[in-house]
Amino acid sequence: MNRRSFFEIFGTTAFGLGLSKDVNSQAKHGVEAKLSTLGFSLPEAAKPVAVYVPYRVSGNQVFIAGQIPPNNLDTPTFGKVGKDLSLEEGYIAAQHVGLRILSQLKAACEGDLERVSKCIQIRGFVNCTNDFTGQANVINGVSELLRDVFGDEGMGARAALGANALPLNASVEVESIFEIRN
Repeated sequence: MNRRSFFEIFGTTAFGLGLSKDVNSQAKHGVEAKLSTLGFSLPEAAKPVAVYVPYRVSGNQVFIAGQIPPNNLDTPTFGKVGKDLSLEEGYIAAQHVGLRILSQLKAACEGDLERVSKCIQIRGFVNCTNDFTGQANVINGVSELLRDVFGDEGMGARAALGANALPLNASVEVESIFEIRN
């Protein structure tokens, strides 16, 4: 029996035991609680740096524009992976891109990340040297974060591509598509 059924069936008993808190209010913080357990918190949703919208909701899908990492971390996040950044630093930059994706997704869901059904796709670009071939390992920073937060539903179809340059010399840029509940 799932938790919702338990409280629907035994709501009176649960109330008497002091357990009747709104199930939805408990679950509402589930995604951000998981992030906190992982040692992360969501940043403010980034504003566009050019002429575009940061996300577009169409039906039950959210299309999130390419997100780049912040440049104010202890670990470098700008420059070429394989020259200015190690693979591990690229991975950390990608994790922070994942956090920015979640911030945009939260804005698109009017503050309620529990509306997210699944990740449909992520497309990751790695600003890297010509001989760097670890793009998939860098983009794992985003993929593993989404998996750790949403479980199997966080695993989307994916591409990990190398690029000779990215906007503002960012090391990573990721665009994504999610399905949400209305």
